Amino acid sequence: MIDLTPATLAAIGPVAFVAAALAAVTGFGGAAVLLPALVAAFGVRAAIPILTVAQLIGNGSRVWFNRRELDLQVVGWFALGGVPLALAGGLLFAAAPLKPLTRLLGLFLLSIVAWRRLQPGPPRRPPLGSFAVVGAIASFLSALLGSVGPLMAPFFLAYGLVKGAYIGTEALATVVMHVTKLIAYRQATVLGTDVLLAGLALGPLMIAGSWTGKRIVDRLPERVFVALVELTLVGAGLLFLIRG
Repeated sequence: MIDLTPATLAAIGPVAFVAAALAAVTGFGGAAVLLPALVAAFGVRAAIPILTVAQLIGNGSRVWFNRRELDLQVVGWFALGGVPLALAGGLLFAAAPLKPLTRLLGLFLLSIVAWRRLQPGPPRRPPLGSFAVVGAIASFLSALLGSVGPLMAPFFLAYGLVKGAYIGTEALATVVMHVTKLIAYRQATVLGTDVLLAGLALGPLMIAGSWTGKRIVDRLPERVFVALVELTLVGAGLLFLIRG
Protein backbone atom coordinates (compact mmCIF):
# COMPACT_ATOMS: atom_id res chain seq x y z
CA MET A 1 0.00 0.00 0.00
CA ILE A 2 1.19 3.55 -0.74
CA ASP A 3 0.92 6.60 1.49
CA LEU A 4 -2.22 8.51 0.49
CA THR A 5 -2.37 10.94 3.41
CA PRO A 6 -3.72 14.46 2.73
CA ALA A 7 -0.31 15.91 3.66
CA THR A 8 1.41 13.86 0.96
CA LEU A 9 -1.11 14.79 -1.71
CA ALA A 10 -1.00 18.46 -0.63
CA ALA A 11 2.77 18.48 -1.08
CA ILE A 12 2.56 16.95 -4.56
CA GLY A 13 -0.44 19.00 -5.73
CA PRO A 14 1.40 22.26 -6.57
CA VAL A 15 4.02 20.24 -8.48
CA ALA A 16 1.24 18.62 -10.51
CA PHE A 17 -0.20 22.04 -11.38
CA VAL A 18 3.17 23.39 -12.58
CA ALA A 19 3.84 20.17 -14.52
CA ALA A 20 0.49 20.37 -16.33
CA ALA A 21 0.96 24.06 -17.16
CA LEU A 22 4.42 23.38 -18.62
CA ALA A 23 3.10 20.47 -20.70
CA ALA A 24 0.24 22.65 -21.98
CA VAL A 25 2.77 25.20 -23.26
CA THR A 26 5.46 22.91 -24.72
CA GLY A 27 3.51 19.66 -25.26
CA PHE A 28 5.77 17.77 -22.85
CA GLY A 29 8.04 18.30 -19.86
CA GLY A 30 5.37 17.72 -17.25
CA ALA A 31 6.62 14.24 -16.47
CA ALA A 32 10.16 15.52 -15.85
CA VAL A 33 8.72 17.90 -13.23
CA LEU A 34 6.17 15.59 -11.61
CA LEU A 35 7.94 12.21 -11.69
CA PRO A 36 10.72 13.06 -9.17
CA ALA A 37 8.10 14.20 -6.63
CA LEU A 38 6.08 11.01 -7.16
CA VAL A 39 9.19 8.82 -6.83
CA ALA A 40 10.13 10.56 -3.58
CA ALA A 41 6.64 10.02 -2.18
CA PHE A 42 5.71 6.58 -3.51
CA GLY A 43 8.78 4.86 -5.00
CA VAL A 44 9.60 4.17 -8.67
CA ARG A 45 7.31 1.21 -9.35
CA ALA A 46 4.23 3.00 -8.01
CA ALA A 47 5.24 6.45 -9.31
CA ILE A 48 5.11 5.59 -13.03
CA PRO A 49 1.55 4.15 -12.99
CA ILE A 50 0.41 7.12 -10.83
CA LEU A 51 2.06 9.46 -13.34
CA THR A 52 0.25 7.69 -16.18
CA VAL A 53 -3.16 8.20 -14.54
CA ALA A 54 -2.45 11.87 -13.81
CA GLN A 55 -1.10 12.49 -17.31
CA LEU A 56 -4.13 10.80 -18.85
CA ILE A 57 -6.30 13.43 -17.17
CA GLY A 58 -3.92 16.26 -18.07
CA ASN A 59 -3.65 15.22 -21.70
CA GLY A 60 -7.39 14.72 -21.95
CA SER A 61 -7.93 18.29 -20.82
CA ARG A 62 -5.41 19.57 -23.39
CA VAL A 63 -7.30 17.70 -26.11
CA TRP A 64 -10.51 19.46 -25.06
CA PHE A 65 -8.92 22.92 -24.86
CA ASN A 66 -7.41 22.50 -28.37
CA ARG A 67 -10.21 20.38 -29.89
CA ARG A 68 -10.71 22.65 -32.94
CA GLU A 69 -7.10 22.21 -34.10
CA LEU A 70 -6.61 18.43 -33.90
CA ASP A 71 -5.07 16.43 -36.76
CA LEU A 72 -6.91 13.13 -36.43
CA GLN A 73 -5.00 11.45 -39.28
CA VAL A 74 -1.75 11.83 -37.36
CA VAL A 75 -3.39 10.37 -34.25
CA GLY A 76 -4.79 7.43 -36.21
CA TRP A 77 -1.40 6.46 -37.62
CA PHE A 78 0.24 6.97 -34.24
CA ALA A 79 -2.29 4.64 -32.60
CA LEU A 80 -1.73 1.97 -35.26
CA GLY A 81 1.83 1.45 -34.12
CA GLY A 82 1.44 2.67 -30.55
CA VAL A 83 -1.30 0.45 -29.13
CA PRO A 84 0.41 -2.96 -29.51
CA LEU A 85 3.81 -1.66 -28.37
CA ALA A 86 2.32 0.13 -25.36
CA LEU A 87 0.80 -3.20 -24.30
CA ALA A 88 4.14 -4.98 -24.74
CA GLY A 89 6.09 -2.31 -22.84
CA GLY A 90 3.55 -2.21 -20.02
CA LEU A 91 3.78 -5.95 -19.52
CA LEU A 92 7.60 -5.75 -19.42
CA PHE A 93 7.62 -2.78 -17.04
CA ALA A 94 7.81 -4.77 -13.79
CA ALA A 95 11.24 -6.25 -14.64
CA ALA A 96 12.87 -3.89 -17.16
CA PRO A 97 16.24 -2.13 -16.49
CA LEU A 98 15.23 1.54 -16.77
CA LYS A 99 18.46 3.56 -16.40
CA PRO A 100 20.22 2.52 -19.66
CA LEU A 101 17.05 3.25 -21.66
CA THR A 102 16.68 6.67 -20.04
CA ARG A 103 20.26 7.69 -20.84
CA LEU A 104 19.87 6.54 -24.44
CA LEU A 105 16.73 8.65 -24.73
CA GLY A 106 18.62 11.69 -23.39
CA LEU A 107 21.33 11.28 -26.02
CA PHE A 108 18.69 10.96 -28.74
CA LEU A 109 16.95 14.19 -27.69
CA LEU A 110 20.15 16.23 -27.73
CA SER A 111 21.00 14.81 -31.17
CA ILE A 112 17.57 15.74 -32.53
CA VAL A 113 17.88 19.39 -31.43
CA ALA A 114 21.41 19.60 -32.85
CA TRP A 115 20.19 18.14 -36.15
CA ARG A 116 17.30 20.60 -36.35
CA ARG A 117 19.66 23.54 -35.79
CA LEU A 118 22.64 22.46 -37.90
CA GLN A 119 20.92 21.18 -41.04
CA PRO A 120 21.18 23.67 -43.95
CA GLY A 121 17.47 23.76 -44.85
CA PRO A 122 14.15 23.56 -43.00
CA PRO A 123 13.31 20.18 -41.38
CA ARG A 124 12.01 17.63 -43.87
CA ARG A 125 8.30 16.96 -43.38
CA PRO A 126 7.85 13.31 -42.34
CA PRO A 127 5.27 11.27 -44.28
CA LEU A 128 1.98 10.67 -42.50
CA GLY A 129 2.55 6.91 -42.31
CA SER A 130 5.80 7.42 -40.38
CA PHE A 131 3.74 8.25 -37.30
CA ALA A 132 2.97 4.53 -36.95
CA VAL A 133 6.69 4.00 -36.32
CA VAL A 134 6.86 7.05 -34.03
CA GLY A 135 3.87 5.70 -32.10
CA ALA A 136 5.39 2.23 -31.76
CA ILE A 137 8.75 3.45 -30.42
CA ALA A 138 7.34 6.20 -28.22
CA SER A 139 4.63 3.98 -26.71
CA PHE A 140 7.01 1.15 -25.90
CA LEU A 141 9.50 3.47 -24.19
CA SER A 142 6.73 5.41 -22.45
CA ALA A 143 5.40 2.24 -20.85
CA LEU A 144 8.88 1.64 -19.39
CA LEU A 145 9.94 5.21 -18.52
CA GLY A 146 6.65 6.94 -17.68
CA SER A 147 6.61 9.53 -20.47
CA VAL A 148 8.56 10.28 -23.63
CA GLY A 149 6.89 13.48 -24.82
CA PRO A 150 10.28 14.97 -25.77
CA LEU A 151 10.86 12.02 -28.12
CA MET A 152 7.58 12.71 -29.93
CA ALA A 153 7.85 16.49 -30.16
CA PRO A 154 10.39 16.82 -33.02
CA PHE A 155 8.27 14.68 -35.35
CA PHE A 156 5.05 16.60 -34.68
CA LEU A 157 6.88 19.90 -35.20
CA ALA A 158 8.56 18.68 -38.39
CA TYR A 159 5.15 17.67 -39.74
CA GLY A 160 4.12 21.32 -39.45
CA LEU A 161 1.99 21.24 -36.31
CA VAL A 162 2.54 24.23 -34.03
CA LYS A 163 0.87 25.82 -31.02
CA GLY A 164 -2.70 24.53 -30.48
CA ALA A 165 -2.53 22.00 -33.34
CA TYR A 166 0.68 20.52 -31.96
CA ILE A 167 -0.41 20.59 -28.30
CA GLY A 168 -3.85 19.06 -28.97
CA THR A 169 -2.75 16.42 -31.51
CA GLU A 170 0.19 15.28 -29.39
CA ALA A 171 -2.08 15.15 -26.36
CA LEU A 172 -4.69 12.98 -28.11
CA ALA A 173 -1.99 10.58 -29.33
CA THR A 174 -0.71 10.42 -25.76
CA VAL A 175 -4.21 9.70 -24.41
CA VAL A 176 -4.41 6.63 -26.66
CA MET A 177 -0.98 5.56 -25.44
CA HIS A 178 -1.76 6.08 -21.75
CA VAL A 179 -5.08 4.19 -21.87
CA THR A 180 -3.28 1.21 -23.42
CA LYS A 181 -0.48 1.40 -20.85
CA LEU A 182 -2.96 1.38 -17.97
CA ILE A 183 -4.56 -1.80 -19.33
CA ALA A 184 -1.11 -3.42 -19.43
CA TYR A 185 -0.17 -2.16 -15.96
CA ARG A 186 -3.38 -3.64 -14.63
CA GLN A 187 -2.51 -6.99 -16.18
CA ALA A 188 1.00 -6.75 -14.71
CA THR A 189 -0.52 -6.07 -11.24
CA VAL A 190 1.25 -2.71 -10.80
CA LEU A 191 -1.98 -0.67 -11.01
CA GLY A 192 -3.77 -1.21 -7.71
CA THR A 193 -6.72 0.74 -6.39
CA ASP A 194 -4.46 2.91 -4.21
CA VAL A 195 -2.30 3.82 -7.21
CA LEU A 196 -5.39 4.67 -9.28
CA LEU A 197 -6.82 6.87 -6.51
CA ALA A 198 -3.52 8.74 -6.11
CA GLY A 199 -3.48 9.56 -9.82
CA LEU A 200 -7.14 10.59 -9.82
CA ALA A 201 -6.58 12.85 -6.81
CA LEU A 202 -4.11 14.89 -8.87
CA GLY A 203 -6.61 15.21 -11.75
CA PRO A 204 -8.23 18.56 -10.88
CA LEU A 205 -4.83 20.23 -10.54
CA MET A 206 -3.70 18.74 -13.87
CA ILE A 207 -6.80 20.23 -15.55
CA ALA A 208 -6.22 23.62 -13.93
CA GLY A 209 -2.59 23.59 -15.08
CA SER A 210 -3.63 22.67 -18.63
CA TRP A 211 -6.10 25.57 -18.72
CA THR A 212 -3.42 27.99 -17.54
CA GLY A 213 -0.93 26.73 -20.12
CA LYS A 214 -3.49 27.07 -22.91
CA ARG A 215 -3.95 30.76 -22.04
CA ILE A 216 -0.17 31.23 -22.29
CA VAL A 217 0.40 29.37 -25.56
CA ASP A 218 -2.36 31.28 -27.35
CA ARG A 219 -0.35 34.47 -26.81
CA LEU A 220 3.06 33.14 -27.90
CA PRO A 221 4.45 34.00 -31.37
CA GLU A 222 5.14 30.85 -33.41
CA ARG A 223 8.94 31.33 -33.48
CA VAL A 224 9.05 31.84 -29.73
CA PHE A 225 6.92 28.74 -29.24
CA VAL A 226 9.27 26.54 -31.32
CA ALA A 227 12.36 27.95 -29.55
CA LEU A 228 10.76 27.26 -26.17
CA VAL A 229 10.03 23.66 -27.15
CA GLU A 230 13.63 23.16 -28.31
CA LEU A 231 15.04 24.61 -25.07
CA THR A 232 12.84 22.23 -23.10
CA LEU A 233 14.06 19.35 -25.27
CA VAL A 234 17.68 20.22 -24.42
CA GLY A 235 16.85 20.39 -20.71
CA ALA A 236 15.05 17.05 -20.78
CA GLY A 237 17.86 15.45 -22.78
CA LEU A 238 20.52 16.59 -20.30
CA LEU A 239 18.40 15.45 -17.35
CA PHE A 240 17.85 11.98 -18.84
CA LEU A 241 21.51 11.63 -19.86
CA ILE A 242 23.01 12.69 -16.53
CA ARG A 243 20.55 11.20 -14.04
CA GLY A 244 19.36 8.16 -15.95
